Amino acid sequence: MTFALSFYTLAVVKALVLLGILLITLVYIQWVERKLIAHIQGRWGPNRVGPHGLLQPIADSLKLLTKEDLTPPHVHKLIFVMAPFLAVSLALISIAVIPFGGEVEVFGVRTTLQLTDLNIGLLFIFAVTSLGVYGIALGGWASNNKYSLFGALRSSAQMLSYELSLSLGVVGVLLLSGSLSLRRIVDSQAGYYFGFLPRWNVFHGPLPQLVGFLVYLTAAFAETNRVPFDLPEAETELVAGFHTEYSSMKFALFFMAEYANMITVACLATVLFFGGWHAPLPESWGIQYAPLVVGALVAGLLLYHSQGAFAGKQRRSMQVFGVVAALIGAAFLLQPVRVLFSPLFWFAAKSGFFLFLYIWVRGTLPRFRYDQLMGFGWKVLFPVGVANVLVTALMVALFG
Repeated sequence: MTFALSFYTLAVVKALVLLGILLITLVYIQWVERKLIAHIQGRWGPNRVGPHGLLQPIADSLKLLTKEDLTPPHVHKLIFVMAPFLAVSLALISIAVIPFGGEVEVFGVRTTLQLTDLNIGLLFIFAVTSLGVYGIALGGWASNNKYSLFGALRSSAQMLSYELSLSLGVVGVLLLSGSLSLRRIVDSQAGYYFGFLPRWNVFHGPLPQLVGFLVYLTAAFAETNRVPFDLPEAETELVAGFHTEYSSMKFALFFMAEYANMITVACLATVLFFGGWHAPLPESWGIQYAPLVVGALVAGLLLYHSQGAFAGKQRRSMQVFGVVAALIGAAFLLQPVRVLFSPLFWFAAKSGFFLFLYIWVRGTLPRFRYDQLMGFGWKVLFPVGVANVLVTALMVALFG
């Protein structure tokens, strides 16, 4: 009875913590995106609401929550209201099976840094995310607007086409690991070749999955409707695409779903191809102190830039953030902190890099034409994915 209570209580706590972190990330990834794109384009970005614009996402959320919600009279009201909730709920569910770290002990109870481990975890994610197209398709159809309908049709065709390439990109990983469980896939990537080269699937023998990763990553951009594949939201042609008639919080839910799918795709790339929470080098190289070094570097940069053009509150806030970064890095000198949070550090660092890549591409590449998008998916990406699966299967059969 005690075990059951401890298990279920811990499960609820993990669910609440994961949901809280995910929602905060969804809010502030938009701030990061606006800041990075502003830097790429030589602009300031948000810098008025709070220090460095840090409260801008809170202000935007409050505005969307309190803004008048308009429902046009010509829409199919039930489906029009349900579509954004369907999109965001399916996007949030898939994060439940992502493993963020190994086993830890919390108040005497052994648990994993994962909400639940399914034997078919990868199939579960693909099944749930593939249903997400219904939210966009139904939203565009229920709007009874030609621009929205065109956006919904484009999105349906695009997402269905690139889901095939997305799935083919990860088949090689399944052949190498022999499991659909995400935790077992990560465990199969533990260890190092030659004492220093990680056994991540992008380096894993008998056939490193670099081609599979590139297929997966390219298809993921299209699957999440991001630049250069954001044709369903092409404002120059469709006003705003499938969400033209939406306003207030229903409008925000579609973008929450998009960013949640970005996070899922980034986490999945980390799990499938880059070793999940495993460090890139063995501990004998002192890699366990990398968080301390990162914290010191961030603190140094913040304190250095605080002496530049910033003044008043901006300068003081950068100094405070610098001290906080140094303290967080110094906390990794403690053995319990290092054991518990080092896997989370590496997982977050890898996933954060892929999120940065999403934003970087948006700030640098132009949008494709729709015929180029579909032609590339079926004539280039799909054949390359099939070839990678066939060659990987042959290599595994001969040398696996």
